[in-house]
Amino acid sequence: MTVHIVGYEAGNIGSVVRALRRVGVEAKVAGEPRELDGASHVLLPGVGAFATAMAVLERDGWADALRAYAAAGRPLLGICLGMQLLAASGEEGGPRAGLGLIAGRVAHLETLGCALRVPHVGWNEVRQARTSELLAGIPDGADFYFAHSFALVADADVNADVLGWVDHDIRFVGMVQRGLTFGIQCHPEKSSVHGLRILANFAAV
Repeated sequence: MTVHIVGYEAGNIGSVVRALRRVGVEAKVAGEPRELDGASHVLLPGVGAFATAMAVLERDGWADALRAYAAAGRPLLGICLGMQLLAASGEEGGPRAGLGLIAGRVAHLETLGCALRVPHVGWNEVRQARTSELLAGIPDGADFYFAHSFALVADADVNADVLGWVDHDIRFVGMVQRGLTFGIQCHPEKSSVHGLRILANFAAV
């Protein structure tokens, strides 16, 4: 089994490949959207701004390919900005539609009422909202590494999909799942044993 990593202008692809290989999972960077057709597992990474990343995904055909892949019920994991891109819309870089694979919008932490330092950088606990194959073997309150200024807004449409919550003055959505589409705001490749377990769990779905 191979995890295909979406090879767009995302920034942290190399570290994700190395992390997957550390847990014995083969990783391949997909250079074209058509490579997702035969994939069993797809990972959408991301570092940067929502609007810019979505423009690239739309321009190069990745957006339609990812929507079709998810609609087929195959496992998809978005990490950091990749999680945010799964949402219906985002405000970073100007309002823009996202992939629409999970509900909700992505907004700046200060807009959401956060009075602590932004960006939110460093280790923080994730409080689990429900059980999931993605969280198998990971204790409630486990620490993960974060580096972000925007977050998925928690509202009635989003709450049913929430796997984990994070507190940084305010409570924001740290992990989501809708069907076999997963999203995590943290960087698993920088999150030591629990981050590696997330990646191993995803590969086993």
